[in-house]
Amino acid sequence: MIDVTLLRNNPEILDASQKARGNDSAIVAAAREADSAWRAAQNEFESLRAAQNRFNDQVKTASKEERPALISQVKELAAAVKAAAAKATALEQEAQEAAAKIENVVLPEVPAGGEENFVTLRTHGTVPEFDFEPRDHLELGELLGAIDMQRGTKVSGARFYFLRGVGAQLELALMNMALQKALANGFVPLITPTLVKPEIMHGTGFLGEHASEVYHLAEQDLYLTGTSEVALAGYHADEILDLGAGPLRYAGWSTCYRSEAGSHGKDTRGIIRVHQFNKLEMFVYADPANAAAEHDRLVAWQEEMLQALELHYRVIDVAAGDLGSSAARKFDIEAWVPTQGTYRELTSTSNCTTYQARRLKTRFRGDDGKTQPVATLNGTLATTRWLVALLETHQQADGSVRVPEALQPYLGGLTVLRPQA
Repeated sequence: MIDVTLLRNNPEILDASQKARGNDSAIVAAAREADSAWRAAQNEFESLRAAQNRFNDQVKTASKEERPALISQVKELAAAVKAAAAKATALEQEAQEAAAKIENVVLPEVPAGGEENFVTLRTHGTVPEFDFEPRDHLELGELLGAIDMQRGTKVSGARFYFLRGVGAQLELALMNMALQKALANGFVPLITPTLVKPEIMHGTGFLGEHASEVYHLAEQDLYLTGTSEVALAGYHADEILDLGAGPLRYAGWSTCYRSEAGSHGKDTRGIIRVHQFNKLEMFVYADPANAAAEHDRLVAWQEEMLQALELHYRVIDVAAGDLGSSAARKFDIEAWVPTQGTYRELTSTSNCTTYQARRLKTRFRGDDGKTQPVATLNGTLATTRWLVALLETHQQADGSVRVPEALQPYLGGLTVLRPQA
């Protein structure tokens, strides 16, 4: 939810943000109109209620002769107050719904434009080179007995898979390596629910333009989460947090579900774009004044992971038109995938400023003792898709795959993944 004071006093900021995202700024005008109508109705209700209270006081002190006429007026006022209250409540709901359509205010540093207008901030390492024809991750996974797409499709349909043998071990090793990274930096680990209530899903901003990508269990009215960010954002809903010792950092492990609506025909081979995957997600509650610095820290921890895995990558500043509705700024880290000859996103980290916290009523006490919304941030520390870059980058001519040194302790000292006989 955007700050209503911006809507009332600085709508031009919201207009500019909506335009930067490529959205229709008319929704800002509509939200202002709805807010104005609600405030007028609320003023009318409060005025009538004050008049009703005055008449009630007069009835108490009125003479026997005056009382019948006053009581009649009180009844008329009571009916008017009830009608005014109902009108104000209905208009308040309309105003909230109109304001909820406005996406988070884009930070000034964010590049303008759409998906292709990102800015590369830095790269690490060099493009892997081979003296043989490299295999893609699915061919390698099949040779290693690590990925079984055929049986995944048989059991669950397209874009499902089994990780088996060293594939399952490799993912668990990644997750454990990421968990240790999180613990070393003060994160509290959580295994989160993957089904959440509508108000939590709405509060995080996932029921906007990408609602079609979310699985909904209609009978129970619960949503399957596409990231543990959703449950972690709801963890402290309706609470006042103590940030006196610094940000609250959580590392949430969960299975994630995405219907990938609108992505038919894209990345159908292998495990790049699938309906179910695992992820360890960093989530932070911070003082808004420190959110930008915390955002940089999240990116640094992600880079440390990818460097330890000896992957070539770039860090990009995502353009405004490619931001999710909750993000005010987002950095993606994309690793090089040799057989595709391009970079593919492995991690994403967003500064959502106070947008989610306003919706979920998560606050903290400032130095003045007053409560105010916290800032929320999130970022991936490991996920299933990383196997794609790992397998392809570290493959060898015989179909084996070298295990990066940093990952070996989490695989029982295994140094090479070898094809099955």
